[in-house]
Amino acid sequence: MRLTIAGLRRPVKADLPIAFVPQALTSYGGLELLRRYVCRLDLPRRLRARLAGVAGDYGAHRLVLLVLGLLYSGARRVEHLRYVVGDPLLARFCGLARLPAARTLANWLKRFTRREVAALQALNTELVTEEVARLALPRLTLDVDGTVVRTGPQVAWAFRGFNPHHRKDPSYYPLLAHVAQTGHILRLTNRPGNVHDSRGAVRFLRGLLTDLRARFGRRLPLEVRLDAAFFQEEMLKLLARQGVGYAVKVGFWHWLGLRALVAERQRWRRVRPDVAAFEVRLPVEQWGLRLRVVIYRKRVAHRTRKNFQLDLFSPDDGHFEYSAVATNLQLRPRALWYFMAGRGAQEKTLAELKGEFALDVVPTNHYGANSAWQQLSILAYNVSRGFQLATLATSKPGTRKRTFRFLLRSMRTLRFLVVARAGRLTRISGRQVLRLAANPATERLYTQITERLAA
Repeated sequence: MRLTIAGLRRPVKADLPIAFVPQALTSYGGLELLRRYVCRLDLPRRLRARLAGVAGDYGAHRLVLLVLGLLYSGARRVEHLRYVVGDPLLARFCGLARLPAARTLANWLKRFTRREVAALQALNTELVTEEVARLALPRLTLDVDGTVVRTGPQVAWAFRGFNPHHRKDPSYYPLLAHVAQTGHILRLTNRPGNVHDSRGAVRFLRGLLTDLRARFGRRLPLEVRLDAAFFQEEMLKLLARQGVGYAVKVGFWHWLGLRALVAERQRWRRVRPDVAAFEVRLPVEQWGLRLRVVIYRKRVAHRTRKNFQLDLFSPDDGHFEYSAVATNLQLRPRALWYFMAGRGAQEKTLAELKGEFALDVVPTNHYGANSAWQQLSILAYNVSRGFQLATLATSKPGTRKRTFRFLLRSMRTLRFLVVARAGRLTRISGRQVLRLAANPATERLYTQITERLAA
């Protein structure tokens, strides 16, 4: 049929009246698909078993699902709950006939103690290890690092710390373990903002490795990438004792003598057009260790804080940035360079956690509540990752950086494609039916997800 120009246009002559009336309308039709995946994980039963200490009239597992539904719908704060109270799909997602007030939800979060926070942490680890087992990954690469969460001045256990951009603001400094192949967060532990990056890291990693060995034994190779803050005697000995491959950045501290080695070096092995390297067996007598260390220099066009070559060479040689990596992996300097560069992938995950899952939000002035909120943020993120891996994700070839093995969409994209779909909840032949607007692309996507969830 030939279209006419007049048929493409529609006159708009007046403002459209807006009326708010009780209707079974939803703005988040895709929550039904996420609800099916949550049930497939048996998440309500698991939450009910682990959070018996904070159960109430609404039920702890239902309130957890309510927080997850809020984050999936795009809400970032507890007070945003008032704007989605009438949505029937959100109520169905968490299994409530009546949603609580924001104050009720905040007061419930304040009931969390160290035991309940640890239960959520263990549940997160359990869900991720189950997903890793299902995917049958050939190895597991972990990136461990801290991130700053700014708080208000009256928040418990928030102190001024190592925040280069907001030095006077109190903060938390949670420690995270990121799975490089899937993007999951295997574990998170909240800490006050005035601790060193490595504070509690040995205990954190020891517990994590114990859980992984209990699940997979020694058949799954483990690798850990760390920055220079974790270059410590106890950390290196723990990783070696556990049979874990590691690559740890090394600081150019005077007591290690790395600058003298650089000054003496005449020949460097080319790694990339702008990067050269050499390796040494570095004795660390204070720790009783002898480490394989690869030292890199990268040519840059300007002076930076990492430049110190003017003390060693003629300025005519150019400007170089130096770095060093201690490792027990059987990787050549070129492969090790790219392997360590893969640590940057976790920054993308941290950005999504803060931007789309409200990890940087501090809902109360209570430390237990804020720690629980962080665990719920991680839980929502991990569930969304698992949902994609079960329905939408496609595999990618491995790279030298050993990062994401699957093509995964950001939560912003997933929310646009799947979650934020307007619909009407109707009753047909005595059964509730969710009716969405006709759209071929959305129908194909929903059909694909539904079939894979049912498989």
